[in-house]
Amino acid sequence: MELPRILFSAFASGKGKTMITCGILKCLKSRGIKLTAFKCGPDYIDSMFHREVLGIDSYNLDTFLCGKGSIPDRLAQCAGQSELAVIEGVMGYFDGIGGISADASTYDVADASETPVVLIVDCKGASLSVVPCIQGFLGYRTEEVKDTYIRGIILNRVSRMHYKRVKELIERECAVKVYGYVPEMTDIVLESRHLGLKRPDETEDFQEKLKILGKRLEETIDIDGLLRLAGSAPDITRRMPELPVKKYKLRIGAARDKAFCFIYKDNLELLERMGAELVFFSPLSDTGLPEKLDGLVLYGGYPELYARDLSRNRQMRTAIRTAIQRGLPCIAECGGFMYLQEQMEGADGEYYEMAGALKGKSFRTDSLKRFGYIMLEKGRVFGKETGKIPAHEFHYYDSEECGNAFQAKKPLSERHWECMISTDTILAGYPHICYAGNVKVAEAFLEACEKGRG
Repeated sequence: MELPRILFSAFASGKGKTMITCGILKCLKSRGIKLTAFKCGPDYIDSMFHREVLGIDSYNLDTFLCGKGSIPDRLAQCAGQSELAVIEGVMGYFDGIGGISADASTYDVADASETPVVLIVDCKGASLSVVPCIQGFLGYRTEEVKDTYIRGIILNRVSRMHYKRVKELIERECAVKVYGYVPEMTDIVLESRHLGLKRPDETEDFQEKLKILGKRLEETIDIDGLLRLAGSAPDITRRMPELPVKKYKLRIGAARDKAFCFIYKDNLELLERMGAELVFFSPLSDTGLPEKLDGLVLYGGYPELYARDLSRNRQMRTAIRTAIQRGLPCIAECGGFMYLQEQMEGADGEYYEMAGALKGKSFRTDSLKRFGYIMLEKGRVFGKETGKIPAHEFHYYDSEECGNAFQAKKPLSERHWECMISTDTILAGYPHICYAGNVKVAEAFLEACEKGRG
């Protein structure tokens, strides 16, 4: 399959990847190019920025959660009839599992998909020093890394005069093309909080800032050159069979609003492909669940920011608790899991009543808890054996009742712990799961929904 594609990465986090990727997406969209955007790794928020630019959903490419061999297929499937795929990296280019491996890194995605990479280099306070840094990245080789796939450079936070000097140095000493620069733009800043960037809808005048950013990048970046580079990518070779399709004809309620917004689009599409009709609702503003549901999914987000409003919506809390207690099959991840418990500490430090479908209360801590990739083992999903389940945790909150249905094991580590609440009708806990990594999770859920319907 022919699919022009390009990946933007950097030396480390916080070097402008999301802002520059969004600006370039804006430039490409303004040219009428049919685009699909992707984010490396398990991140939710950067994908929201892509969606805000394009008006369509962005997808995740994660070699740990979904398997390295699945990446070409996921690119081809999600891109569909697009003319160009734009991929944003995560963290530093080679930073993978445990910080000691390139596995599950941005490089791993580039390697799996043979995608040309443009490295964003932050030049604030540096000139000649960036040359050996770039040389080091270009020349890095290990048993894992045979080709870096780095085919271009964009310089960030430089003046026009500074750019001209550094560009000449880089192209002479590193033999790699520089595709332009981004001046320091203090009027366009993406703010952060404890789980990453603030959402696009929380960024003041985001669309206006995006227009300004796109216009500036049209002037300072060689967009035509980037298109030629994307066109040099080899054809995608699909390696895996199509995922199974089974028409269950089920209605699944899915929580989606400002409090519950950490959702893998891929998960929703897989459920739909297997026959589920997704009915979205808001635990914040709706007064009850949609009618005639066969199952329920509550994914993550920022419920702690809206704890007071969630608690005040007594009708919704009661409806969810009653439905789950009556046996409505439910998947709840992270924020959704916290909402199902008896109490939650809000961002203001006060405790609020939640749905009460599960025992315990969730509370804020001062550091990330059990952060990173894990493998869920020794448990059952809706009563079914599914084998190992790759998952990811990223939360500052913790709970008195995290469950003990599974053992979570950290890759490349001896560390492990018990987690998850799992019964014949509930799968709940802090881990996030991408169903493409183990389709049996989705199958077990839908089978439980079908059984409950009968």
